[in-house]
Amino acid sequence: MGFLSPIFVIFFFLGVKVHCQYETYQWDEDYDQEPDDDYQTGFPFHQNVDYGVPFHQYTLGCVSECFCPTNFPSSMYCDNRKLKAIPNIPMHIQQLYLQFNEIEAVTANSFINATYLKEINLSYNKIKSQKIDYGVFAKLPNLLQLHLEHNNLEEFPFPLPKSLERLLLGYNEISKLQTNAMDGLVNLTMLDLCYNHLHDSLLKDKIFAKMEKLMQLNLCNNRLESMPPGLPSSLMYLSLENNSISSIPEKYFDKLPKLHALRLSHNKLQDIPYNIFNLPNLVELSVGHNKLKQAFYIPRNLEHLYLQNNEIEKMNLTVMCPSIDPLHHHHLTYIRVDQNKLKEPISSYIFFCFPHIHTIYYGEQRSTNGQTIQLKTQVFRRFQDDDDESEDHDDPDNAHESPEQEGAEGHFDPHYYANQE
Repeated sequence: MGFLSPIFVIFFFLGVKVHCQYETYQWDEDYDQEPDDDYQTGFPFHQNVDYGVPFHQYTLGCVSECFCPTNFPSSMYCDNRKLKAIPNIPMHIQQLYLQFNEIEAVTANSFINATYLKEINLSYNKIKSQKIDYGVFAKLPNLLQLHLEHNNLEEFPFPLPKSLERLLLGYNEISKLQTNAMDGLVNLTMLDLCYNHLHDSLLKDKIFAKMEKLMQLNLCNNRLESMPPGLPSSLMYLSLENNSISSIPEKYFDKLPKLHALRLSHNKLQDIPYNIFNLPNLVELSVGHNKLKQAFYIPRNLEHLYLQNNEIEKMNLTVMCPSIDPLHHHHLTYIRVDQNKLKEPISSYIFFCFPHIHTIYYGEQRSTNGQTIQLKTQVFRRFQDDDDESEDHDDPDNAHESPEQEGAEGHFDPHYYANQE
């Protein structure tokens, strides 16, 4: 047995070597490393429920003026190329980017095959309303987003597809609106009409009433003198800055229970009902740069309040906070009251009403003769301990480092137009 043992070990290792060679050979046979003759250099476009477009066996096409990345086969980038006309859009394209060009017209021929388009960006061009072929957008049944801001439009585009969810028309010259132009936009969630020439007569027929899914409406920098009528109850963000609105009808907001952010700065508001902003979900309220002479009731969930540049001489806490409920604290964290006519800081009773306040910005105040004065306290800032911070989880900002928060008041859509002062 002593002689056979070494021989047995030698044969065992030889068998293992042959077996491993056999296994390696099998692996090479099953997974051939040579390139396939049928390999396509372009991105193979496979049918996908997200794309919803037919399968294409060969490489998808792209017009010569534009760029179509292989890793995003349904997108076509034609932006910033000094184009004067829209090229013919291939059928498979879903996202089309034509911003920053010199396009003056939107013709139907360019979109005759592009029935799968979901997003079109034509912002920063020279498009006029009369040079948009009638029904060119309405023939795109899958269109969700349409960007036409920074053009020369004089009229609200019509007709538009029912599928549309986001429509951006800011920085135009829109002063005309066809009857029932908005009736078919039942799926619209965001409408931006800032920086146009809209006036009250265009809105008197409650043109927004049928938009039952509308969540954000931007009407800043227009020529409105009164609050827009007939807003849908789904609305969460309303922007009305830089108009000439002088009053708010009583119970105006009763049908807007979901309103989350309201911006009314740079108007002509004077006397408003003291409980006009008593909304259950209101978190941000901006009424700076008006002619308000007194404060008003602060709703429980409000966090950010902007009252700068008004005519307020005293902050009446009995109006702002008529009673204290220890079980349901107010959520107010930040107040801006600079450029008013306050003669002294707000009473310390404010901390019983609003225990979560961490910043009150007083800044400079104006005296009755127009001179600028400074209170002893320009900025009150309370630093909360760790326990307070952990409890105040509803506040998205732990501190406001500077008074220049009007341009960042809250969390509007990225397309929101902040005031440039």
